[in-house]
Amino acid sequence: MKAIVLFVLAGIAEIGGGYLIWQWLREDKSALLGLLGGIALVLYGIIATWQVFPSFGRVYAAYGGVFIVLSVLWGWGIDKKTPDIYDWIGATICLVGVSVMLLAPRS
Repeated sequence: MKAIVLFVLAGIAEIGGGYLIWQWLREDKSALLGLLGGIALVLYGIIATWQVFPSFGRVYAAYGGVFIVLSVLWGWGIDKKTPDIYDWIGATICLVGVSVMLLAPRS
């Protein structure tokens, strides 16, 4: 359960930070949003280190899959872009991949 919470927190920090920087640079919003976005991205890097999995590469690869799902949800909730069936199929495939990577029995 802790791992899932950390994946979600890190995902919100990463996606939110990128979104705020996007707003600053692409939508000509306040530089304060860019600063807050940078802070959120730093927090993302810190939160990821709290995972219990021992491999940096495996954790970050798993984050990639989780972030795809969170990005679809972010686009739906924040940008009001309704995901289509292919978005949901792709997100499901990513979650299956994350599960294989993190939960596979290894010696």
